[in-house]
Amino acid sequence: MPPEVHALLFDTYGTVVDWRPAVLAALVEVGRARGLTVDWEQVLADWEPRPIQDRVNAGALPWMTMEQIHRRAATEALARHGVTDLSPEDLDRLVHVRWALPPWPDSVPGLTRLKRRYVISPLSNASFAGMVRLAKFAGLPWDCIITAENARRYKPAPEVYRTAVALLGLPAGQVMLVAAQLRSARRAERGLAHRVRAATHRVRAGPDHRPGAGGGVGRGGARLRRPGREARRLSAALSPRSA
Repeated sequence: MPPEVHALLFDTYGTVVDWRPAVLAALVEVGRARGLTVDWEQVLADWEPRPIQDRVNAGALPWMTMEQIHRRAATEALARHGVTDLSPEDLDRLVHVRWALPPWPDSVPGLTRLKRRYVISPLSNASFAGMVRLAKFAGLPWDCIITAENARRYKPAPEVYRTAVALLGLPAGQVMLVAAQLRSARRAERGLAHRVRAATHRVRAGPDHRPGAGGGVGRGGARLRRPGREARRLSAALSPRSA
């Protein structure tokens, strides 16, 4: 019989908070203030931190926080669209918008209910400072905050997942990853060399939920990609009857 799950680790951007509209709006606002006519949707698509994160993980670049990485990635993306003269204050505004993002409508109620049964924490590539500020802004009721910065590596490096489990003081089998994407669970499995228990969709809210209609960690009955005893317990923890 598998061990009981005691802790839930959450991917955060996209799973718990809705990041894209706010970041796009910040780009559009900065462009409007500067009188720039740019395809801001494409700028956002080109604003990709992953290549820099991979170089940090490989040791080709020194450790940088996600704020430093986002600033560098934004500068490169903007330059590809001919925007090279934004002020440091403009770049700060674009980078720090990720500190003030709205949660999905059901995220805070869902996390609050899950907190009664489980230890809950983010496991994000965000900086520790950024995740603290986001939690404060969005009212996310974490028991603790764990980020890639604790391991000084970025997901999907194995050290990130191993560090999170070690900090919780639990065997890997007692920790569940909650993520909006299946690939996040697969990365965790590789990192821990352990079969990861994972809710690989957002835990979705109630009978009126439509696929793709948003929703974070859930209000009504939870529906998980990988069912099982712990999935049923997670569903029960989110049930309106547990409110």
